[in-house]
Amino acid sequence: MSDGSPLRGVIVSHAAVAQALVSAVSVITGIDGALTPVSNEGCGTDALAERLNKAVGSGPAVLFVDLPGGSCLTSSVRYAKQHADIAVVTGVNLAMLLDFVFHRDVAPAEAARRAAEAGGKAIRVTAA
Repeated sequence: MSDGSPLRGVIVSHAAVAQALVSAVSVITGIDGALTPVSNEGCGTDALAERLNKAVGSGPAVLFVDLPGGSCLTSSVRYAKQHADIAVVTGVNLAMLLDFVFHRDVAPAEAARRAAEAGGKAIRVTAA
C-alpha cells in the first residue's frame, strides 16, 4: 500500500465459519489482527452492513465471502460499491487467506486476485 499501512482482510460468512478461519490462519502463521470475522448470524441486511462497516474501518480492505450468493455476498458487494479501495472475493478458503496475510502490501484488487488464484490452485480431487 502506498501509505505503508497493511491491507485489512474481512471474512464474511454464515454462522461461525469466519471465526474458525481467522483462528486457523492465526495458528498456522502466528499473525494476529490481519483478518476480522463477520457473521450474518441473527441479523438482517442493515445490521450486516453495520458489521461490515465496523470491521473494515476507514482503510482499504478485501472482503472474503463464504458463498457466491446469498446475504453475505449481497451485503459485501453493496458495501464495496459504496467504498473505494474495497475488493470482494467469494468462495473463501484457508489457502487464499494464508496467501493474503503474507501479501498485504498491495492494492485491494491485486490482493484479491492473488488470493483467488492461490485459493483456486488449492482445490483438487485426490484419489483415496
